[in-house]
Amino acid sequence: MRISILGAGNGGTAVAADLSLKGHEVTLVKTSNSMHNVNFDYLVDNGGRVKMIEGGEEREAHIAQVTRDLTKITDSEVVIVYIQTTYHEDLIKRIIPYLKDDQILLFNPGYFSTAYVLKHLKDKRPIIVEAQSSFIDCRIIEPGVVRVGFRNVRNPLGIYPSDRKEEARSILERVGFPFTYLDSIVEAAIHNPNLIVHTVGAIMSIPRIEKTKGDYVMYHEVFTPSVWNILEALDSEKMDVLEKLGFERIPYVEACKHRNSLDDERDAKEVFFWYAAMPTRAKGPTTVNSRYITEDVPQGLVLLETLGAELDVPTPVCSSLIEIATAALGRDMRENGRTVSRLGKENIKRILKDGAEGGKNEQKG
Repeated sequence: MRISILGAGNGGTAVAADLSLKGHEVTLVKTSNSMHNVNFDYLVDNGGRVKMIEGGEEREAHIAQVTRDLTKITDSEVVIVYIQTTYHEDLIKRIIPYLKDDQILLFNPGYFSTAYVLKHLKDKRPIIVEAQSSFIDCRIIEPGVVRVGFRNVRNPLGIYPSDRKEEARSILERVGFPFTYLDSIVEAAIHNPNLIVHTVGAIMSIPRIEKTKGDYVMYHEVFTPSVWNILEALDSEKMDVLEKLGFERIPYVEACKHRNSLDDERDAKEVFFWYAAMPTRAKGPTTVNSRYITEDVPQGLVLLETLGAELDVPTPVCSSLIEIATAALGRDMRENGRTVSRLGKENIKRILKDGAEGGKNEQKG
Protein backbone atom coordinates (compact mmCIF):
# COMPACT_ATOMS: atom_id res chain seq x y z
CA MET A 1 0.00 0.00 0.00
CA ARG A 2 0.97 3.63 -0.47
CA ILE A 3 0.70 5.36 2.91
CA SER A 4 1.60 8.91 3.91
CA ILE A 5 2.44 9.92 7.47
CA LEU A 6 2.07 13.62 8.28
CA GLY A 7 4.34 14.45 11.21
CA ALA A 8 7.94 13.34 11.68
CA GLY A 9 8.07 13.29 15.48
CA ASN A 10 8.23 10.26 17.78
CA GLY A 11 5.00 8.57 16.72
CA GLY A 12 5.15 9.54 13.06
CA THR A 13 8.73 8.32 12.61
CA ALA A 14 8.07 5.05 14.43
CA VAL A 15 4.86 4.26 12.54
CA ALA A 16 6.46 5.18 9.21
CA ALA A 17 9.36 2.84 9.95
CA ASP A 18 7.08 0.06 11.18
CA LEU A 19 4.83 0.28 8.12
CA SER A 20 7.92 0.24 5.90
CA LEU A 21 9.02 -2.98 7.58
CA LYS A 22 5.54 -4.36 6.87
CA GLY A 23 6.22 -3.83 3.18
CA HIS A 24 4.28 -0.63 2.52
CA GLU A 25 5.51 2.25 0.38
CA VAL A 26 5.62 5.02 2.99
CA THR A 27 6.03 8.76 2.58
CA LEU A 28 6.95 10.62 5.77
CA VAL A 29 6.08 14.31 5.55
CA LYS A 30 7.43 16.96 7.95
CA THR A 31 4.70 19.55 8.42
CA SER A 32 6.52 22.22 10.46
CA ASN A 33 9.91 23.39 11.74
CA SER A 34 8.95 23.40 15.40
CA MET A 35 10.47 20.09 16.60
CA HIS A 36 12.53 17.05 15.62
CA ASN A 37 14.40 18.85 12.84
CA VAL A 38 17.70 17.07 13.55
CA ASN A 39 16.03 13.68 13.23
CA PHE A 40 14.28 14.73 10.03
CA ASP A 41 17.50 16.03 8.46
CA TYR A 42 19.21 12.76 9.37
CA LEU A 43 16.47 10.76 7.63
CA VAL A 44 16.73 12.92 4.51
CA ASP A 45 20.52 12.58 4.40
CA ASN A 46 20.46 8.81 5.03
CA GLY A 47 17.81 7.59 2.61
CA GLY A 48 15.04 7.26 5.19
CA ARG A 49 16.92 4.71 7.29
CA VAL A 50 15.52 4.21 10.79
CA LYS A 51 16.78 1.81 13.43
CA MET A 52 13.94 0.45 15.59
CA ILE A 53 14.88 -0.99 18.98
CA GLU A 54 12.21 -3.17 20.56
CA GLY A 55 12.52 -5.81 23.24
CA GLY A 56 16.29 -6.02 22.81
CA GLU A 57 16.00 -6.54 19.05
CA GLU A 58 17.18 -4.04 16.43
CA ARG A 59 15.66 -3.77 12.95
CA GLU A 60 16.48 -1.32 10.20
CA ALA A 61 13.66 0.20 8.17
CA HIS A 62 13.91 2.18 4.94
CA ILE A 63 11.19 4.81 4.54
CA ALA A 64 10.59 5.28 0.80
CA GLN A 65 10.23 9.08 0.84
CA VAL A 66 11.09 11.68 3.49
CA THR A 67 9.97 15.14 2.49
CA ARG A 68 8.26 18.43 3.34
CA ASP A 69 6.17 18.32 0.17
CA LEU A 70 2.48 17.97 1.09
CA THR A 71 1.52 17.30 -2.52
CA LYS A 72 3.02 13.81 -2.12
CA ILE A 73 -0.07 12.67 -0.18
CA THR A 74 -2.24 12.72 -3.31
CA ASP A 75 -1.15 9.26 -4.45
CA SER A 76 -1.57 7.58 -1.06
CA GLU A 77 -4.44 5.27 -0.16
CA VAL A 78 -4.15 6.16 3.53
CA VAL A 79 -3.00 9.47 5.02
CA ILE A 80 -2.21 9.33 8.75
CA VAL A 81 -1.94 12.59 10.71
CA TYR A 82 0.59 12.24 13.55
CA ILE A 83 1.01 15.82 14.77
CA GLN A 84 -0.18 17.52 17.94
CA THR A 85 -3.94 18.09 17.89
CA THR A 86 -3.29 21.79 18.54
CA TYR A 87 -2.27 22.15 14.90
CA HIS A 88 -4.86 19.90 13.25
CA GLU A 89 -7.12 22.62 11.90
CA ASP A 90 -4.28 24.53 10.25
CA LEU A 91 -2.93 21.34 8.69
CA ILE A 92 -6.37 20.30 7.45
CA LYS A 93 -6.70 23.59 5.59
CA ARG A 94 -3.27 23.04 3.99
CA ILE A 95 -3.89 19.46 2.82
CA ILE A 96 -7.44 19.80 1.49
CA PRO A 97 -6.29 20.58 -2.10
CA TYR A 98 -4.41 17.25 -2.22
CA LEU A 99 -7.08 14.92 -0.79
CA LYS A 100 -9.22 12.59 -2.89
CA ASP A 101 -12.61 10.92 -2.39
CA ASP A 102 -11.19 7.38 -2.28
CA GLN A 103 -8.60 8.10 0.41
CA ILE A 104 -8.67 7.46 4.14
CA LEU A 105 -7.65 10.41 6.32
CA LEU A 106 -6.75 9.02 9.76
CA PHE A 107 -6.08 11.20 12.82
CA ASN A 108 -4.06 9.65 15.61
CA PRO A 109 -5.41 10.77 17.99
CA GLY A 110 -8.35 12.90 16.87
CA TYR A 111 -10.18 14.82 19.64
CA PHE A 112 -13.07 15.35 17.17
CA SER A 113 -10.88 16.66 14.32
CA THR A 114 -13.45 15.14 11.97
CA ALA A 115 -15.51 18.26 12.71
CA TYR A 116 -12.67 20.46 11.45
CA VAL A 117 -12.54 18.42 8.23
CA LEU A 118 -16.29 18.88 7.74
CA LYS A 119 -15.87 22.58 8.50
CA HIS A 120 -13.32 23.15 5.72
CA LEU A 121 -13.90 20.36 3.20
CA LYS A 122 -16.24 21.47 0.45
CA ASP A 123 -16.37 19.26 -2.63
CA LYS A 124 -14.25 16.25 -1.59
CA ARG A 125 -15.37 13.22 0.42
CA PRO A 126 -12.50 11.18 1.86
CA ILE A 127 -13.27 8.65 4.57
CA ILE A 128 -12.33 10.19 7.93
CA VAL A 129 -11.02 7.97 10.73
CA GLU A 130 -10.07 8.82 14.31
CA ALA A 131 -7.94 6.65 16.60
CA GLN A 132 -8.03 6.82 20.38
CA SER A 133 -4.28 6.63 20.91
CA SER A 134 -0.96 6.01 19.20
CA PHE A 135 -0.51 2.50 17.82
CA ILE A 136 3.08 2.47 19.11
CA ASP A 137 4.43 4.06 22.30
CA CYS A 138 7.96 5.17 21.46
CA ARG A 139 10.68 7.80 21.62
CA ILE A 140 13.37 9.03 19.24
CA ILE A 141 16.51 8.48 21.33
CA GLU A 142 18.98 9.83 18.75
CA PRO A 143 18.70 10.85 15.10
CA GLY A 144 17.47 7.87 13.10
CA VAL A 145 16.96 5.65 16.17
CA VAL A 146 13.56 4.91 17.72
CA ARG A 147 12.97 2.89 20.89
CA VAL A 148 9.59 1.16 21.07
CA GLY A 149 8.18 0.87 24.58
CA PHE A 150 4.78 -0.69 23.93
CA ARG A 151 2.29 -1.57 21.20
CA ASN A 152 -1.46 -1.50 21.64
CA VAL A 153 -2.93 -4.98 21.27
CA ARG A 154 -6.10 -3.35 19.93
CA ASN A 155 -6.55 0.03 18.24
CA PRO A 156 -10.18 1.22 18.33
CA LEU A 157 -11.16 3.42 15.37
CA GLY A 158 -14.17 5.58 14.63
CA ILE A 159 -15.17 5.98 10.97
CA TYR A 160 -17.08 8.76 9.20
CA PRO A 161 -19.34 8.45 7.34
CA SER A 162 -20.71 5.22 8.78
CA ASP A 163 -22.12 4.08 5.45
CA ARG A 164 -18.52 3.74 4.21
CA LYS A 165 -17.38 1.65 7.18
CA GLU A 166 -17.05 -1.59 5.22
CA GLU A 167 -15.11 0.19 2.50
CA ALA A 168 -12.82 1.66 5.18
CA ARG A 169 -12.35 -1.71 6.87
CA SER A 170 -11.32 -3.38 3.64
CA ILE A 171 -8.56 -0.80 3.24
CA LEU A 172 -7.51 -0.56 6.89
CA GLU A 173 -7.19 -4.33 7.35
CA ARG A 174 -4.36 -4.24 4.81
CA VAL A 175 -2.39 -1.71 6.90
CA GLY A 176 -1.24 -4.32 9.41
CA PHE A 177 -2.15 -2.97 12.85
CA PRO A 178 -4.74 -4.75 15.06
CA PHE A 179 -7.79 -2.52 14.56
CA THR A 180 -11.23 -2.72 16.15
CA TYR A 181 -14.15 -0.59 15.03
CA LEU A 182 -16.44 1.70 17.01
CA ASP A 183 -19.97 2.82 16.21
CA SER A 184 -18.97 6.46 16.03
CA ILE A 185 -16.16 8.99 15.79
CA VAL A 186 -17.48 10.33 19.12
CA GLU A 187 -16.25 7.27 21.04
CA ALA A 188 -12.78 7.57 19.54
CA ALA A 189 -12.61 11.31 20.26
CA ILE A 190 -13.74 11.27 23.88
CA HIS A 191 -11.96 8.05 24.85
CA ASN A 192 -8.59 9.58 23.95
CA PRO A 193 -6.66 8.50 27.09
CA ASN A 194 -4.60 11.71 27.08
CA LEU A 195 -7.74 13.61 28.07
CA ILE A 196 -7.73 11.79 31.41
CA VAL A 197 -4.20 10.56 32.15
CA HIS A 198 -2.00 13.30 30.70
CA THR A 199 -3.99 16.15 32.20
CA VAL A 200 -4.45 14.81 35.74
CA GLY A 201 -0.99 13.22 35.78
CA ALA A 202 0.92 16.27 34.57
CA ILE A 203 -0.98 18.89 36.56
CA MET A 204 -0.64 16.91 39.79
CA SER A 205 3.06 16.33 38.96
CA ILE A 206 4.04 20.00 38.63
CA PRO A 207 6.16 20.21 41.83
CA ARG A 208 7.84 16.87 41.09
CA ILE A 209 8.69 17.82 37.50
CA GLU A 210 10.26 21.10 38.61
CA LYS A 211 12.05 19.61 41.62
CA THR A 212 13.69 16.84 39.57
CA LYS A 213 14.29 19.13 36.56
CA GLY A 214 12.56 16.56 34.38
CA ASP A 215 14.26 13.43 35.75
CA TYR A 216 10.87 11.94 36.31
CA VAL A 217 8.49 9.29 34.93
CA MET A 218 4.89 10.37 35.46
CA TYR A 219 3.38 6.93 34.94
CA HIS A 220 5.64 5.43 37.60
CA GLU A 221 5.13 8.01 40.32
CA VAL A 222 2.04 10.20 40.21
CA PHE A 223 -1.00 7.91 40.38
CA THR A 224 -1.22 7.57 44.14
CA PRO A 225 -4.63 6.81 45.74
CA SER A 226 -5.53 10.50 46.14
CA VAL A 227 -4.56 11.42 42.60
CA TRP A 228 -6.45 8.37 41.37
CA ASN A 229 -9.56 9.79 43.07
CA ILE A 230 -9.14 12.96 40.98
CA LEU A 231 -8.71 10.88 37.82
CA GLU A 232 -11.89 8.92 38.54
CA ALA A 233 -13.84 12.13 39.25
CA LEU A 234 -12.76 13.59 35.89
CA ASP A 235 -13.51 10.28 34.19
CA SER A 236 -17.00 10.31 35.69
CA GLU A 237 -17.63 13.74 34.14
CA LYS A 238 -16.43 12.39 30.79
CA MET A 239 -18.85 9.48 31.09
CA ASP A 240 -21.69 11.87 32.03
CA VAL A 241 -21.07 13.69 28.75
CA LEU A 242 -20.87 10.44 26.78
CA GLU A 243 -24.12 9.24 28.32
CA LYS A 244 -25.89 12.50 27.51
CA LEU A 245 -24.69 12.15 23.91
CA GLY A 246 -26.28 8.69 23.78
CA PHE A 247 -23.23 6.48 24.28
CA GLU A 248 -22.32 3.83 26.83
CA ARG A 249 -20.59 4.81 30.09
CA ILE A 250 -17.21 3.15 29.63
CA PRO A 251 -14.63 4.02 32.32
CA TYR A 252 -11.11 5.01 31.36
CA VAL A 253 -9.65 1.81 32.83
CA GLU A 254 -11.95 -0.38 30.72
CA ALA A 255 -10.98 1.48 27.54
CA CYS A 256 -7.32 1.17 28.59
CA LYS A 257 -7.73 -2.57 29.18
CA HIS A 258 -9.30 -3.03 25.74
CA ARG A 259 -6.33 -1.32 24.07
CA ASN A 260 -3.57 -2.82 26.16
CA SER A 261 -4.51 -6.37 27.19
CA LEU A 262 -5.89 -9.47 25.48
CA ASP A 263 -6.79 -11.00 28.86
CA ASP A 264 -10.48 -10.12 29.07
CA GLU A 265 -10.76 -11.60 32.58
CA ARG A 266 -8.06 -9.37 34.05
CA ASP A 267 -9.08 -6.52 36.37
CA ALA A 268 -9.11 -3.27 34.39
CA LYS A 269 -7.45 -1.12 37.06
CA GLU A 270 -4.75 -3.76 37.46
CA VAL A 271 -4.09 -3.54 33.71
CA PHE A 272 -3.56 0.22 33.96
CA PHE A 273 -1.04 -0.06 36.80
CA TRP A 274 0.75 -2.89 34.98
CA TYR A 275 0.93 -0.64 31.90
CA ALA A 276 2.06 2.37 33.98
CA ALA A 277 4.80 0.42 35.77
CA MET A 278 6.51 -0.86 32.62
CA PRO A 279 10.27 -0.23 32.79
CA THR A 280 10.17 0.88 29.14
CA ARG A 281 8.09 3.94 29.96
CA ALA A 282 9.90 7.07 28.80
CA LYS A 283 10.76 9.97 31.07
CA GLY A 284 8.24 12.72 31.10
CA PRO A 285 6.86 15.16 31.17
CA THR A 286 10.31 16.71 31.53
CA THR A 287 8.95 20.24 31.78
CA VAL A 288 5.69 21.75 32.99
CA ASN A 289 5.42 23.53 29.66
CA SER A 290 4.87 20.22 27.86
CA ARG A 291 2.21 18.87 25.52
CA TYR A 292 0.76 16.90 28.44
CA ILE A 293 -0.62 20.27 29.58
CA THR A 294 -0.24 22.67 26.64
CA GLU A 295 -1.99 20.28 24.24
CA ASP A 296 -4.27 18.09 26.32
CA VAL A 297 -5.73 20.81 28.52
CA PRO A 298 -6.85 23.21 25.73
CA GLN A 299 -7.59 20.47 23.18
CA GLY A 300 -9.03 17.88 25.56
CA LEU A 301 -10.33 19.40 28.78
CA VAL A 302 -11.64 22.57 27.14
CA LEU A 303 -13.47 20.40 24.60
CA LEU A 304 -15.01 18.33 27.42
CA GLU A 305 -15.98 21.47 29.35
CA THR A 306 -17.72 23.07 26.37
CA LEU A 307 -19.53 19.85 25.50
CA GLY A 308 -20.72 19.71 29.11
CA ALA A 309 -21.90 23.31 28.98
CA GLU A 310 -23.77 22.63 25.72
CA LEU A 311 -25.47 19.56 27.22
CA ASP A 312 -26.11 21.02 30.72
CA VAL A 313 -23.73 18.43 32.23
CA PRO A 314 -21.67 19.81 35.14
CA THR A 315 -17.89 19.38 34.79
CA PRO A 316 -16.43 21.00 37.94
CA VAL A 317 -13.28 18.85 38.14
CA CYS A 318 -12.56 19.44 34.46
CA SER A 319 -12.98 23.19 34.89
CA SER A 320 -10.82 23.21 38.02
CA LEU A 321 -7.97 21.46 36.23
CA ILE A 322 -8.18 24.03 33.41
CA GLU A 323 -7.99 26.84 35.98
CA ILE A 324 -4.99 25.28 37.73
CA ALA A 325 -3.14 24.80 34.43
CA THR A 326 -3.94 28.38 33.43
CA ALA A 327 -2.57 29.71 36.74
CA ALA A 328 0.54 27.47 36.70
CA LEU A 329 1.60 28.33 33.15
CA GLY A 330 0.43 31.94 33.25
CA ARG A 331 -1.66 31.77 30.09
CA ASP A 332 -5.33 31.24 29.38
CA MET A 333 -5.85 27.61 28.37
CA ARG A 334 -9.30 28.42 27.01
CA GLU A 335 -8.20 31.23 24.69
CA ASN A 336 -7.19 28.96 21.81
CA GLY A 337 -8.83 25.80 23.09
CA ARG A 338 -10.89 23.30 21.13
CA THR A 339 -14.50 24.26 21.70
CA VAL A 340 -17.91 23.30 20.34
CA SER A 341 -18.02 26.71 18.68
CA ARG A 342 -14.64 26.31 16.95
CA LEU A 343 -15.42 22.79 15.78
CA GLY A 344 -18.82 23.97 14.57
CA LYS A 345 -21.98 22.88 16.34
CA GLU A 346 -23.52 21.83 13.03
CA ASN A 347 -20.50 19.61 12.27
CA ILE A 348 -20.75 17.89 15.65
CA LYS A 349 -24.47 17.30 15.06
CA ARG A 350 -23.66 15.67 11.71
CA ILE A 351 -21.16 13.36 13.41
CA LEU A 352 -23.62 12.48 16.19
CA LYS A 353 -26.40 11.74 13.70
CA ASP A 354 -24.06 9.61 11.61
CA GLY A 355 -22.93 7.69 14.70
CA ALA A 356 -26.52 7.01 15.75
CA GLU A 357 -27.35 5.73 12.28
CA GLY A 358 -24.19 3.64 12.20
CA GLY A 359 -25.02 2.06 15.56
CA LYS A 360 -28.48 1.08 14.35
CA ASN A 361 -27.04 -0.43 11.20
CA GLU A 362 -24.53 -2.46 13.26
CA GLN A 363 -27.37 -3.84 15.41
CA LYS A 364 -29.39 -4.80 12.33
CA GLY A 365 -26.36 -6.52 10.83
